[in-house]
Amino acid sequence: FKAPTGDHPALYRDLLRTNRVHWIAEEPPAELVRDKMMECHFRFRHQMALVPCVLTLNQDGSVWVTLVKPAKAITPGQFAVFYKGDECLGSGKILRMGPSVYTLQQGKNPEESPKKEEIDKIEPAT
Repeated sequence: FKAPTGDHPALYRDLLRTNRVHWIAEEPPAELVRDKMMECHFRFRHQMALVPCVLTLNQDGSVWVTLVKPAKAITPGQFAVFYKGDECLGSGKILRMGPSVYTLQQGKNPEESPKKEEIDKIEPAT
């Protein structure tokens, strides 16, 4: 699929799954084990801003990553790196992607879908 523009909704996703995560300090973090989910931040490109997300732990040690707002151009094979504050928690290779924003919008009334201006209003994490 080639998107007609660089900001086409088909390039944005808010759900992905990693392989078994390599945790650095705790294997896996106690909060994630206890609650089966944990808020943190992630990035998949070295220089990108950190994105708030929720991790959901799977039986096999992999995680589902649900992003607070859709991110652009996430690709299987890239590594998702997780952070809590300044601490790097660990990373996992991205295996699968959830549906794109474009796919999710197909069943909706176009007036209900977020406009690019609204998506841009959400401040990136720093």
